[in-house]
Amino acid sequence: MASHEPRLAKSPPSAAVPHPTATKTNGTVEERDAVTIRFAGDAGDGMQLVGEQFTTASAIHGNTVCTIPDHPAEIRAPAGTLAGVSGFQVHFSKHAIATPGDRLSALVAMNPAALQANVRDLEANGILIANSDTFVKDELDKAGYPRQSVAGRHAPCLSRRWRADEPAQSRSGGPDKLEPARGGTLQELLRTRPGLWLFERPLEPTLRWIRDTYAKNPAMIEANTRTLHAGYRFGETSPAMPLHYRVAKAEIPGGRYRKISGAEALTLGLLAAAHQTMLPLVFASFPLAPANELLHQLFEHKQPNVKVIQAEDDLAAISLAVGAAFGGALGVTATTGPGLTLQSESLGLAVMSELPCIVIDVQRAGPSAGMPSKTEQADLLQSLHGRNGESPLIVLAVATPSDGFAVVLEATRLAIRYMTPVVVLTDAYLAQSAEPWRVPTLAEVPVIEVRQAITSEAFLPYQRDDHLARPWAVPGTPGLEHRTGGLEKEELTGNVSYDPTNHEKMSAMRARKIALVADEIPPLTVQGPTQGELLVLGWGSTYGAIKAAVELCQRKGLSVAAAHLRHLHPLPKNVGNMLKDYRKVLVPELNAGQLCQILRAAFLVDAISLSKMQGQPFLVSEIEQKIEALLHTDE
Repeated sequence: MASHEPRLAKSPPSAAVPHPTATKTNGTVEERDAVTIRFAGDAGDGMQLVGEQFTTASAIHGNTVCTIPDHPAEIRAPAGTLAGVSGFQVHFSKHAIATPGDRLSALVAMNPAALQANVRDLEANGILIANSDTFVKDELDKAGYPRQSVAGRHAPCLSRRWRADEPAQSRSGGPDKLEPARGGTLQELLRTRPGLWLFERPLEPTLRWIRDTYAKNPAMIEANTRTLHAGYRFGETSPAMPLHYRVAKAEIPGGRYRKISGAEALTLGLLAAAHQTMLPLVFASFPLAPANELLHQLFEHKQPNVKVIQAEDDLAAISLAVGAAFGGALGVTATTGPGLTLQSESLGLAVMSELPCIVIDVQRAGPSAGMPSKTEQADLLQSLHGRNGESPLIVLAVATPSDGFAVVLEATRLAIRYMTPVVVLTDAYLAQSAEPWRVPTLAEVPVIEVRQAITSEAFLPYQRDDHLARPWAVPGTPGLEHRTGGLEKEELTGNVSYDPTNHEKMSAMRARKIALVADEIPPLTVQGPTQGELLVLGWGSTYGAIKAAVELCQRKGLSVAAAHLRHLHPLPKNVGNMLKDYRKVLVPELNAGQLCQILRAAFLVDAISLSKMQGQPFLVSEIEQKIEALLHTDE
């Protein structure tokens, strides 16, 4: 069991211990800078829907928000077991935040398994709301709970039944008119409503969702509306909930904002790339979790210049993307680690043919099937080197959920300018998480220049421009006939060549072309001192945890700086010199230390790896503790 006692919602007001930074304004309201709440239950309990509605309410309320869903790795694990627990964590604040939070301020647990799996993350004196209806012998046994510990130290504290007259009040006029299969939403709202009152979340976003979702079913609208209002009134009147919490609105730059997930940002980035290039977009993908969400979302947008294809497997998907690029379209595929392995040969074909296409890799825990719904950063070396022969290409990484929009546009620009495939690395955590995003105006979206070859008597398919890129010759254009494929090309003509000197020259040319990309990559910048004791360098989804941990340590007076890589190949030109400006370099990664290996080999620095492979993102405290340990060893 946890080493601390969570504060139960039925505790008297005198038992409440305020947050260290909180100021209690009256007998029932406690001010907080930030709150982290997790909803947990069985995979079929609607925790994701509850979390999404709570997130929307928090964002509309004016808070900054960062979320992380946690799906079971099995498609349908046995109900009531630890393997079947599903969760959704929401971190909201009046300040800028970049992580879904470390310790939980509140935990809503719908059964013993959810409590068993999550109670250790609850902060000392945190709030626990549990559904006591499920704490029966069979459920306790399935969760592996010693019954005496549940009945004693961690007793369920708040029944979903609330009080005797509440169910009739909230359900009158509704569920008796519904088909049994449609009554589940009531149960989901029963789980949402204590959190809405407890943290002063507005009801209107959820009420609007009810009206939109059940526009053709007035009985469902009435039933769910009654349920939501009754639960809110319970919070206002029940002695079981002696206080509630207030998080002030955040001060954010002006503009139009929306909540966006990582998958949504990537999707909108692709649509924007198609618009800015004025090219048809061909997106082909095999529905492999967690990358399948991009396939679903692009299909739902139904844009006339966007063709969405569900391929029979990942090898077919990338072949379609490469073929689309050959035909003059923007070819894109999305996959995850096992699929990227299957795509390696065709990705090498794109390198040899020098065709612009994009591969989005939503990394998950491996190897093989691994833990399909859990996150990891273990595909970096595969992206850089996972093809036969000398096969260089550009590799970019997404740092936050909304960052996917900008990274996809950058990938498109570089792919077309340098006539090369580009791999975009994100992961399950980023793809499924969400945060507020300021919607850019069309004028703020960068223009992407496209220069396809035009008819010319002097056309040479492998004659190169200033970026060493060959012409993008669309098939069927008179005078641009040429050969392509996986066999080595003769310089300029593109004819098949087995000449050893030509092969060496063309291999060096392809590598030099990718190296030239570094000339237009922005230099790596640091957060903190430009030289000193310690630099924390990360990539991908470690951005938020590194940023928060370094800021905490800086406030303690420690000499530490942070930097984050978007361009992983080639690296920014100043990386080597920057690393040598610090006595120590720490590289946190959700893998066994892959970037750390690259830095040690390329720049001969004694970089220190902080590795985590648990299917979960870094906690801020984990990086903070490592920073302190490294700096205190010299004292």
